[in-house]
Amino acid sequence: MAKITHVSPLAPKGGFPSLPIIEGVRFSSIEAGVRYKGRKDVTLIELVDGTVMAGTFTSSATRSAAVLDCQDKIDGPTDGGAAIVINAGNSNAFTGKNGMEAVGKITGAVAETLGLSPQRVFSSSTGVIGEPLKWERITNVLGELKSGLRDDGISDAARAIMTTDTFPKGAQATVSGTGGEIKIVGIAKGSGMIAPDMATMLVYMFTDAKISQRLLQDLVTRATNETFNCITVDSDTSTSDTLLMAATGTSAADSIQGGTAVCDAFYGALRDVMLDLAHQVVRDGEGASKFVEVRISGAASNSDARKVALAIANSPLVKTALAGEDPNWGRIVMAVGKSGAQADRDLLSIRFGDVLVAENGWVSPDYSEDAGAAHMKNEDILIRVDLGLGSGEAVMWTCDLTHGYIEINADYRS
Repeated sequence: MAKITHVSPLAPKGGFPSLPIIEGVRFSSIEAGVRYKGRKDVTLIELVDGTVMAGTFTSSATRSAAVLDCQDKIDGPTDGGAAIVINAGNSNAFTGKNGMEAVGKITGAVAETLGLSPQRVFSSSTGVIGEPLKWERITNVLGELKSGLRDDGISDAARAIMTTDTFPKGAQATVSGTGGEIKIVGIAKGSGMIAPDMATMLVYMFTDAKISQRLLQDLVTRATNETFNCITVDSDTSTSDTLLMAATGTSAADSIQGGTAVCDAFYGALRDVMLDLAHQVVRDGEGASKFVEVRISGAASNSDARKVALAIANSPLVKTALAGEDPNWGRIVMAVGKSGAQADRDLLSIRFGDVLVAENGWVSPDYSEDAGAAHMKNEDILIRVDLGLGSGEAVMWTCDLTHGYIEINADYRS
């Protein structure tokens, strides 16, 4: 597997953030040798009795055994404790009946080790597709993982779940509830095989909120559609995409009820944390040197706006032009035209940042190639397209496509 020797130039300048402890959550990470050598690659997360779980998962028709197992369990019983076990290096996808056997062995062993029901043990696997998961390497270290559980181990967990990531990803928020504060933290991994078809990576969210499973699931699904489902690195949807959120109910605040101001505030904070993590995934896109926002307005519908945004964000021609800092607006026109959305050449306008590039079916008479090129030299690039047809809007976030992407993926299994 390609060795990552650098940190993305788009990584947060302050490094991994300081995340508050969520009472009722403990982490432990260890080197189990699933695939990697000399680094931690398995994480165990223990959750207090009564923890409520929610999640969203890839819609891939070839999703992994771990995803299928989580989907079966996610709206199950909430009594007793719970746990999440994660391995990096092997996705346990396209592994036939051996894949389901591996999931059963791992979740069963975790349940026995922690004294839980197997229905309350969730697993995730990320890495190479199509190779049998040597589950014994995980079950053999569960005793050490259990003894290493601690409430401040989230930063190690964020590193242990990485594959081609160049930096660990974390975010947090605090909400004023009725009777106390409510905390939200999250970690994520993702760098390649990233396309918006939920989820687009592995994401683990934790809160001490008291909240019902149904309401938490509704909020997580809604926030996912506005964040993780609005990013793309390479247009490829993973077989292993998983977002799991655990609510321990340990906050002193009253239970969150739908339709209240506290619920709205909680949702806003949840969305902010998810969006922060989603942006970090794009900023760590394999080989990326540019963070790109594609903002569409004036479409005949929101659906059409999203089609255009995706066509631009996923276009190899657009992405390579961005890598070369070339303000080639013709490639934007091409992407609009191929998107399948309603469009009229003579009504659309294109901007790079605040620079008006094209309007009325032609290049703007005020456009300066130097001004367009200057915007392309920024690390953060904004592409705006107004279709002039209606009120439909959409936004996507992506990155450029450089030779680094080829190098990483050409050597991925080496």
